Amino acid sequence: MQAMSDLVETPSFSDDLRRYGGMLWHWAWLIVLSVVLAGGAAFLASLQMTPVYQATATLLVNQAPSSNSSEYAALLTSQRLAETYAQMLTTQPILDGVAKSLGLNIPLQTLKSYISVQPVRDTQLIRVGVQHTDSVLAAQIANAVVINFAEYNKNFQASRYADTEASLSAQLDELNQRIHDINQQLQAMGDDPAQELERNKLETTLAQNQQLFASLLQTYESVRLAKAESTSDVILVEPAIPPSHPIRPKVMQNTLLAAIVGGMLAVGLIFLLDALDNTIKGPDDVARHLGLPTLGAIAHVKGQNGNRKPVTITKPRSPVAESYRALRTNIQFASVDRPINTLLVTSVGPAEGKTTVASNLGVALAQGGNNVILLDTDLRKPQIHQRLGVSNRKGLTSLFMRSNIHLDGAMQTTDVKNLHLITSGNLPPNPAELLGSERMMQILDQLKNRADVVILDTPPVLVVTDSVVLGKQVDGVLLVIKAGSTKIAAAQQTVNQLRRLNVNILGVVLNDIPTRGARYYYANSYYVYQSYYELSGHKRGKLFGRRER
Repeated sequence: MQAMSDLVETPSFSDDLRRYGGMLWHWAWLIVLSVVLAGGAAFLASLQMTPVYQATATLLVNQAPSSNSSEYAALLTSQRLAETYAQMLTTQPILDGVAKSLGLNIPLQTLKSYISVQPVRDTQLIRVGVQHTDSVLAAQIANAVVINFAEYNKNFQASRYADTEASLSAQLDELNQRIHDINQQLQAMGDDPAQELERNKLETTLAQNQQLFASLLQTYESVRLAKAESTSDVILVEPAIPPSHPIRPKVMQNTLLAAIVGGMLAVGLIFLLDALDNTIKGPDDVARHLGLPTLGAIAHVKGQNGNRKPVTITKPRSPVAESYRALRTNIQFASVDRPINTLLVTSVGPAEGKTTVASNLGVALAQGGNNVILLDTDLRKPQIHQRLGVSNRKGLTSLFMRSNIHLDGAMQTTDVKNLHLITSGNLPPNPAELLGSERMMQILDQLKNRADVVILDTPPVLVVTDSVVLGKQVDGVLLVIKAGSTKIAAAQQTVNQLRRLNVNILGVVLNDIPTRGARYYYANSYYVYQSYYELSGHKRGKLFGRRER
């Protein structure tokens, strides 16, 4: 058991990275396809979109100087004024003026949606941007907004002093008329002494009117000066020009972003599928979930699950045959302190290839110079006789019918040297009782005396109890798991069931690995695994020592 535990390696962080890297490499076609499809769709969609142009005009808010405020207060006032003007640029009076000046027959709300206003931070500048499918019209609207606002602002501020100016102007005109009339009267009197008194009165009145006129004129000029000092002008410093390139769609940017998103979605889908996949896919899963070593990795062979002869016979130099020889070696080192003379091969569920593994392993052991007996203890659905092409008329069940156990007649020779086979024989109604009987133990004892290794092919653990019954009577159990098919929970249940009975589980054989297929990321390492054994010139000697008889 110590040797078996030494073979189990807990996957490290680097192992996880390699696994995820292998997973992404395995699904690289999906990632590339998603990138191409998403990028291509975005590219075609962008080409079909109507180009939108943006023209920008820049205006300067020329704030009126104020001698009574500090520089900070002036700057703060300027920024607030710019923000206020930015809001006023898209009000209804301005938009009405723009629509009338350009002859636009569109709703004001639609026109407003074309316009964006943005004050330039820490300056007195305001940028007016207009987006439209017509580049020329976009520039015209931007300039018209600034021009109409400048006129509106001028008129609005001028209206604050209009009444005062009008009143002072009327008074000045009236006084000017009085002065003119008095001068006319004085000229008409001439130097007549009789009118000296009247002349003096007129001259006094003239002086008073002139003095009042001067005072009103000074007031009028003060009002005009105050008006000039308190009026903030709006100046178009950079008129908008028709842009030559649209701001959207940005074909290359859209294509690149869509390709990135497509790739990310594909990667996310891959990790989601991996998270939802509750099957055992590789040795990392075996070590992580079962705590067992992987003694062999057998690739998928087309037609190997049928009645085809073992590949170790038909193609002894193939990579798959080499993998069985590697399994043969690993079994020897799986339990150094406890020789394996009886080996039980079982699986979690049906159709996982236990018979294929048992028959090929038996051939590989026999080819290595060991005397091997294959014993078909699957008394429900036997198959080994079909794989090796022998009759099943006599077999294991025949031994139960005899008073004395004689293997002659029940044990058949095969085309492989050193390999003998005992088939199941006629199927009994009570397989579990037979396999757990004292007679079965006696049969096993005789078989162990006749061979170096006895391999028992048994039914799946979770289907019937036959394997559990025999597991306590053998030296070791080999669990066959179909890669990418066997559920983790089922495998854990199988292992726990065997461990509760103190069965010596040597390890796991990952069978039917799809070298090209979905959801198995250890497939690429299978070729490296096999190449190592092929290039190392591994000698096929006796791995299970023949006992003295």
